[in-house]
Amino acid sequence: MSRGTAVAAGLAGLVSLSGPVLADGPVLPNRLAVLRGLDKITARTTVLQIAVGGEAAFGTLRITAKACLETPPTEPPESAAFLEIKVVDPGHPPEAAFSGWMFASSPSLAALEHPVYDVWVIDCAEPLEPEPLAPEPLAPGPDVPEPPPGPPQANG
Repeated sequence: MSRGTAVAAGLAGLVSLSGPVLADGPVLPNRLAVLRGLDKITARTTVLQIAVGGEAAFGTLRITAKACLETPPTEPPESAAFLEIKVVDPGHPPEAAFSGWMFASSPSLAALEHPVYDVWVIDCAEPLEPEPLAPEPLAPGPDVPEPPPGPPQANG
């Protein structure tokens, strides 16, 4: 076995012992996507709070938030939203302008290209609480002391 193969096998063993590996990036779901919209003609900005699954209007745009995810507090902050944006001009059928993930830390990575409006993700709000995991009972052993007896039961 070559040295490189041995190192790779050792690292694979360490990874398997450390438990499940979580993906980097936003993974915690939220109820609201918080966006900022810019009207380039008037230079006015508007903060939009859109419920996941809901739609909001900004000028001639109709913005639908499909998901909004944040990173856990133990990782660098990041928010990402999956958005579908349509342009609804009077007398014309709605036209898709954007569909995909937008990231708060890199608004130019996936940007809406529109001559009048800019939209970007600011944050996610109202986290969905994960299902709490029941704590595993500790088995008495040499390192774990036995719990003290409970209060006496009243005979009634």
